[in-house]
Amino acid sequence: SSGINAEYGNFLKDCTGFSLRPVAGLLSSRDFLAGLAFRVFHSTQYIRHGAQPMYTPEPDVCHELIGHVPLFADPEFAAFSQEIGLASLGAPDDWIEKLATLYWFTIEFGVCMEEGDLKAYGAGCISSIEELENCVSAKSKKQPFEVENIVTTRYPITTIQPVYFVAPSFAEAKRKVMEWAQQIPRPFTAHYNPYTQSVELINKRSNCIKMIRDLANEMKTLEDAVMKLVD
Repeated sequence: SSGINAEYGNFLKDCTGFSLRPVAGLLSSRDFLAGLAFRVFHSTQYIRHGAQPMYTPEPDVCHELIGHVPLFADPEFAAFSQEIGLASLGAPDDWIEKLATLYWFTIEFGVCMEEGDLKAYGAGCISSIEELENCVSAKSKKQPFEVENIVTTRYPITTIQPVYFVAPSFAEAKRKVMEWAQQIPRPFTAHYNPYTQSVELINKRSNCIKMIRDLANEMKTLEDAVMKLVD
């Protein structure tokens, strides 16, 4: 199992900079979300019981490799996951609980519309045949993707989900979550530096000036690339 994690972890590193870190069991919401801020996904090592091959009440290695790994290989999805993690850094406990609920109804059990059809993008749906069938069927309850309603919704963690929040699109779900996260009371903004693979706290004027200079350099590179494009 550790060899599998290493192989897929190297694959993710090449795709989006995410890595897999093995854990023996579930972490606290704060610790788990903090890992995402550093592009680290804590992956369980055990496998579901043979008596329940189609569904597992706890995340196992099948869930991690079939559900999460393909999604973390997508840059847009990986960035969304990391933004939720960054929002958790320094957040009060009650806001951590809300962020964990948002994570549950997006990264784990997210559904959205795509070209008129209901599609699943959550790892919990993708890695379970029963959950996937349930989330797109008329048997389960569907509600609009409104963040204020989502963060107060209780959910079961060991059974099929009874309700899903449908976003007009994945991009719209991401936009709404990031706008809501701006309300989190903390005296800084967290920024991930991909060069040092560390999180920087933007809470001083000097930090802002450095970010502006870095952005200006990136824009110069982009401008140079655009000027060289052939129409």
